[in-house]
Amino acid sequence: MASSAWSRRRMRRAVRRGLTDFEVRLRSSRPGIGFVARITATVLTEPPYPAASEELAAAVRGILRKAAADVAVACDPADLATARDVVGEHLRAKRSLSTDPPVEFRASLMLDLPPDDQAAVAALLSAQRRQAVTDILRRQAAEAVASELADPVALLVRWVEREDADWSKLSTALADADKVAEVFARYRPEHERTVEHQVLEVLREFLASFPESSQKLMLYTLLAAGMESAQRPQHALKAQTLLNGHAPSVLAGDP
Repeated sequence: MASSAWSRRRMRRAVRRGLTDFEVRLRSSRPGIGFVARITATVLTEPPYPAASEELAAAVRGILRKAAADVAVACDPADLATARDVVGEHLRAKRSLSTDPPVEFRASLMLDLPPDDQAAVAALLSAQRRQAVTDILRRQAAEAVASELADPVALLVRWVEREDADWSKLSTALADADKVAEVFARYRPEHERTVEHQVLEVLREFLASFPESSQKLMLYTLLAAGMESAQRPQHALKAQTLLNGHAPSVLAGDP
């Protein structure tokens, strides 16, 4: 009996040695960049006796390596703290080995990036920052040019500044400037592509669809009255002020 108990203790120690601080290389969400993990498993039930401790430990290691790999492949190596939490939480779940009786176990790990992979992550982030700056500058330049060319006057200025500008074709240039400016006026930067801006565009088109000055004056008056009815007196006052300031030109027939 004493010999049997000693054998069991020896087996438990052997299994524990085989499941302590074993290493595994794990792929990350970034191709070519991976984690290195050191896993320690804790056996929660008595190992079956007289099963071979090496085979038992190898089976547990195989299950835990696969479990860690399944989760780590979705983790970003640039966010190591989150990767540690996600993989660590996954390995803390209780698992079992289909022996008779079943062996239950769970595990903890230490997750890190090898030096070469740390350098690769740093290079990747640096490249992403450079690309982000390039994209922002390109987008700002495009927005600035589009904003300028949405004004027919700005287009005409560019035409006049050309060395080969033919003043006999000025009337054609005026018509072309209106057409080109209309195209650029449809462009909106990303921050202006909201529902509110789209509503303003619809409202602008609606007001422009009434060419008569008397119609425009009536619509502006209704707009101010609607704001007053909606209990927005400050907005109604602003609209009324604009109406009072533009009423003479509207009545004179200005579009």
